[in-house]
Amino acid sequence: MSHDNSQHQQISATIDLKDVGTVHRLGFGAMRIVGDGVWGEPADRKAAIAVVRRAVELGVDFIDTADSYGPNISEEILAEALHPYKEGLRIATKVGFTRTGPHQWVPLGRAEYLRQQTELSLRKLKVDALDLLQLHRIDPKVDPEEQFTVLRDLQKEGKVKALGLSQVSVAELEEAGKYFTVSTVQNRYNLTDRSSEDVLNYAEANGIGFVPWAPISAGELARPGGPLDEAAKRLGATTSQVALAWLLRRSPVMMPIPGTGSVNHLEENLAAAGVVLDDATYAELESAH
Repeated sequence: MSHDNSQHQQISATIDLKDVGTVHRLGFGAMRIVGDGVWGEPADRKAAIAVVRRAVELGVDFIDTADSYGPNISEEILAEALHPYKEGLRIATKVGFTRTGPHQWVPLGRAEYLRQQTELSLRKLKVDALDLLQLHRIDPKVDPEEQFTVLRDLQKEGKVKALGLSQVSVAELEEAGKYFTVSTVQNRYNLTDRSSEDVLNYAEANGIGFVPWAPISAGELARPGGPLDEAAKRLGATTSQVALAWLLRRSPVMMPIPGTGSVNHLEENLAAAGVVLDDATYAELESAH
């Protein structure tokens, strides 16, 4: 099997998210369209805009960003590139981290801060209501009830259509569910890190979209001669494409959002929707971690 990355050979299957609607499961993560350390302006803003526009051209209708990417800059670039938004395009953002410098992330879950950042995201993205707002982290220094209550209130006020969480446990998911309908959960998950397996299983059982961050990290599995490398050679694909194809097959609620600042890498990643893993290859990768 070979792939022409200049065209999106096959758009990924869809998922129907609670309070969001139907989107394709292979989306785009907008963390890498800003500067190094997820801080400041990108080296080439025009290139970042081109990547975002190309993603939508190729059928992406779910884009994930956060107020902390830049900070602010990712949301501003998305609005510059895509507003007015194409019908059916959903932009998910996140609040709950404040930034003190490159690579520095500090949870901040005070209700007034979460509300302030939500209001700012509405302005930056130029919308009357956010398609999906996710709590980037539960702040361990703030009562979870305070954090969940303000999210619920923002939804009731019509400023947010749907709500989600990031990097949480099953118990935290269940607790949040007492306050609002959880549409998505975003935890680290890939071929070499399946520590959130229980959260994925819970999401699947409860119809929650599972958004794996760092989806193509494969470590030693991608080394020359490693299982991922060998599978990629057999399939005429790249290791990143195979890693994404494995995720898409792993669960019907899986929603990978590979991010990049390069149009070529974007096209390569999205072509993963056309990579079909045979049972033997899937089983080999399943047991490889």
